Amino acid sequence: MSNKSIHDLEAGDAHLVEKRISGEDIYDGIFLKMKRDTVALPDGQEAVREYLVHPGAVAILAVFDDGRVLLERQYRYPIAQSVIEIPAGKLELGEDPLLCAKRELEEETGYTAQRWSRIRRIYPVISYSTEFIDIYLAEGLQAGKAHLDAEEFLDVFAAPFEDVLAWVESGRIFDVKTIISCYWLARHRQGLLKA
Repeated sequence: MSNKSIHDLEAGDAHLVEKRISGEDIYDGIFLKMKRDTVALPDGQEAVREYLVHPGAVAILAVFDDGRVLLERQYRYPIAQSVIEIPAGKLELGEDPLLCAKRELEEETGYTAQRWSRIRRIYPVISYSTEFIDIYLAEGLQAGKAHLDAEEFLDVFAAPFEDVLAWVESGRIFDVKTIISCYWLARHRQGLLKA
């Protein structure tokens, strides 16, 4: 273990960088692509890296004036269970993330927001995917009509933030974008983070 500070460690990454030697497309799906690359490791050895190329996504932490949080519950096929999460959606090629967030919030929940703030970008599965999620805070919510895609089925509901935090702590909410958003909102309400 090193006694260096995080700033010292981030000063140079050359001794960590893997360089692509060659690669191939393994799978080209509806929106995911899988690749297999051969890379040169920092010590000169070679290794194989398989990863998914994802277009990116947005997530919306929609908060009502009374402090409740807008949530969805939907079935997630890969894990074979229904999940409580904040609204989210995939970016279209070249789409502005904020415009995508506004579109997804209205399509999935029927709500629009008067105020939008970008919270941050996260990378939920850095070991095997290029996916990123831009998280936005949406406030000044106004109800409207949802316009779900033909293949979308979900329940939309609001819950007090204290309940949402309790669900995170108990493991009832286990979706990473929702957990990170709740952490941010808790710190924001303590005055420790700005929107």
